[in-house]
Amino acid sequence: MSTPGPALESQDKPIVFVVDDDISVRESLELLIQVAGWHPETFASAEEFLTRPRTTRPSCLVLDVSLPDLNGLELQKLIGSERTDMPIIFITGHGDVPMSVQAMKAGAVEFLTKPFDDDVLLNAISNAIRRSIAALSEQAELRTLRNCYGSLTPREQDVMRLVVSGMLNKQIGLRLGISEITVKAHRGKAMQKMKADSLAELVKLAVRLGLTPAKNPWHTTKDPN
Repeated sequence: MSTPGPALESQDKPIVFVVDDDISVRESLELLIQVAGWHPETFASAEEFLTRPRTTRPSCLVLDVSLPDLNGLELQKLIGSERTDMPIIFITGHGDVPMSVQAMKAGAVEFLTKPFDDDVLLNAISNAIRRSIAALSEQAELRTLRNCYGSLTPREQDVMRLVVSGMLNKQIGLRLGISEITVKAHRGKAMQKMKADSLAELVKLAVRLGLTPAKNPWHTTKDPN
């Protein structure tokens, strides 16, 4: 396994993880990846790879299907749904159609049968890194959005959820037991904190946050403000 030192870890180069139990494959891919300008990290088993802490840098995983103990498809099942920022490229010496279909359905970006041309793998890695960059950007935007929503007071969140459900200010006031003027004030604060310039934009942000329209009456205590 190639273990990066602190200097390498601090660089911004995308990481290409390689998991293959064949040392000759690991060494040849490590050199190929280095020459291409990415940072390789190689592992002899899926278990060894799983001990590696997650990275916030763009990355992809070049994964052999046939591995001792935990195989490549099993590793994909373990990490695929939560590591969407790390696309998987499968490599195998004896792949078949059902195996490749299973891998692709589970989210793999490529399934290559050995021996494969270096350029084919490099193109696959390049595409995977681009996907990783896009996924990391999306995750960062969503974190920022959640932080903005978290900065809203509970009453501002109430008003925002009812606004994006399509209710008018007057209806929201009746629902929450507050005046229409107070609703407008909370609505304005919510839009300001969410950095939304229009109702349409606020609705889009709510969709990204997974907010659902209120179905049951909210509490109707007097607005403390």
